[in-house]
Amino acid sequence: MLVVETIGRIRREPFVQGKSIKEIARDLRLSRNTVRKALRSEETSFSYERRVQPRPKLGRWKEELDRLLATNAEAPARERLTLIRLFEELRALGYEGGYDAVGRYAGAWAKSNASATASALVPLTFAPGEAYQFDSHGDGKVKGSHQVLRLFVGVSMV
Repeated sequence: MLVVETIGRIRREPFVQGKSIKEIARDLRLSRNTVRKALRSEETSFSYERRVQPRPKLGRWKEELDRLLATNAEAPARERLTLIRLFEELRALGYEGGYDAVGRYAGAWAKSNASATASALVPLTFAPGEAYQFDSHGDGKVKGSHQVLRLFVGVSMV
């Protein structure tokens, strides 16, 4: 991804210092095609984002990996497997792809299934007498002697 400063430098080099495309590419460590594109276009930023991530080796193993990930998510925290262990189990079943593809897929799977596990209910209304605030202590005299009294004075939040 080229930023505005780099594009500006690419566009100044041929006019100020008389450099060729090859020299600019060598100095800035960019490809000649990138330098040529920056010189010929009027754009101020160039970026490329892949729309679809190809997963040729993982393709037929997605269902099995989904099953392993779902089973692992339902397990208690102490019994959950790490991603490397899930990868090793997939390899034992015959998967020949790499760990990175499994990691990327597991990350996307976790994002898509995260909302299912994060449900919580916090009541915003309380019945009379349900919610209170308490003071913790106060000073007073009991039978003529000065003592610190623990006071629990309830104030309803309703």
